[in-house]
Amino acid sequence: MLLDRVKPLDAILATAEKKSLKRTLGWFQLTLFGIGCVIGTGIFVLTSVGAQKAGPGLMLAFAIAGAVCIVAALCYAEIASMIPVAGSAYTYSYATMGEFLAWTVGWALIMEYAIAASAVSVGWSGYFSGTILGGLGIELPAWLSAGPLALGGAEGGLINLPALVIALLVTSLLIVGTSESAKFNALLVAIKVTALTLFVALTLTSVEFDTERFNPFLPAGVFGGFGTGLGAVGAAATMFFAYVGFDAVSTAAEETKNPQRNVPIGLVGSLLFCTVFYVLVAAGAIGTIGGQPIMDALGIPLETGSPELARQCAMPQYADALVCSNEPLAHVLKVLGFSWFGNAIGIAAILALPSVILILIFGQTRIFFVMSRDGLMPEMLSRVHPKFRTPHVVTAITGTVVAVAAAFFPVGQLADISNAGTLYAFFMVALAVMVLRRRDPGRARGFRVPALWLIAPLTIAGCLFLFLNLPSAAMLFLPAWTVLGLLVYFLYSRSRSHLGRGIVEVVDDVGGEETMVPIHPEGRTD
Repeated sequence: MLLDRVKPLDAILATAEKKSLKRTLGWFQLTLFGIGCVIGTGIFVLTSVGAQKAGPGLMLAFAIAGAVCIVAALCYAEIASMIPVAGSAYTYSYATMGEFLAWTVGWALIMEYAIAASAVSVGWSGYFSGTILGGLGIELPAWLSAGPLALGGAEGGLINLPALVIALLVTSLLIVGTSESAKFNALLVAIKVTALTLFVALTLTSVEFDTERFNPFLPAGVFGGFGTGLGAVGAAATMFFAYVGFDAVSTAAEETKNPQRNVPIGLVGSLLFCTVFYVLVAAGAIGTIGGQPIMDALGIPLETGSPELARQCAMPQYADALVCSNEPLAHVLKVLGFSWFGNAIGIAAILALPSVILILIFGQTRIFFVMSRDGLMPEMLSRVHPKFRTPHVVTAITGTVVAVAAAFFPVGQLADISNAGTLYAFFMVALAVMVLRRRDPGRARGFRVPALWLIAPLTIAGCLFLFLNLPSAAMLFLPAWTVLGLLVYFLYSRSRSHLGRGIVEVVDDVGGEETMVPIHPEGRTD
């Protein structure tokens, strides 16, 4: 049977139980942790993309995306508190719905992390070119600063060299085992939050702020139409990227004091804070320099990243337009005359975004690594470097793919494709929570979703709704990627699966301990 291979939850938890996790975190620490994980590429880079899709309705888009994330976060919290093991949604699905569906989730996560890292690399490139090179009086030619592909890139683009370089540099750091220190990461969080707080204060109190710039508020409507990626909902499907990272809070459930109370406060609190913050940033940007999209002859916003939009943005009348900037927040402040602080915002993004690329590539390799140890991927992918003790093979492969995608695709298109994979993973986590509640209601849970009968279906509906409002190219990419994954599964992975051969192998750390558990024919474990 296709759905008969379910990894025993007891076997997965056997590894987690070896760890003694001290409960030290309170709601305030969790909230700050969540804010640090969430604030990143989306708000620094995609503000201009969202404005081109929805105009001032970008503010509503942030609220819609935040609401979907809040209900999804609660589902993540319950299942992460039950299964605190590496592998994220892939492992959760393996323990509840079986190997076949887990494979589709893992395959989607591989795509999600890699494409997201590419999107961040492209975003970093925009700030680097505008703030560092621009500050030095250096202007990269179009063929070295943008990709050439149809539906993306600027006219004359050949390769996004800065994006390619930063992706390869971060990959090299991961291979040699360089990791961020907690203090340095905390400093980056403080820089990001301080920079955005000052941005809000400067723009909302600026003499240039004019409420007339919000009219019309929804130039493309609330719904731009399924598959168009336009309107407030279409922008929400893109700006969903600005919230990815909150699930890191759910992984701390086992180290949280009174998780039933503090986990939901940390999750919902951090997401509400970021949502309000994002809306204020959007309001400040649009209210000071405007954020109306550039329309075609039919009154429809031009597609973000399209050659026609690039051509329009090259015209003098759009020199200051928010929707034409690759470094939107720094651009706003420079237009207002705060060049010194615009450069500071750019430097904050340049410092902070490489850490996001590092985390994303690391997360992708962790999923790849666990799938390899399960026998679903070639064993060579889980090889650990004898000197650096890192999974160097899969890291090098991942980094190369990330760099190539960053070199040739625009940031908005990459974010939409990444969001398709993320929404599918969230969809499956909500299903997994409901399956476990029904199948194993008595098992200990560090956190229980309140009103699961409402929250889980809302998560599923919200994820499906946003997915259907992605641009059609992004929607089609996920099923095409899934078909490729199914070919790999049936031609290679299914016959080599450790679980299919009667062995459960649980890995909790890259290069760390593993637990081998024999499986009896009737499914009982020793």
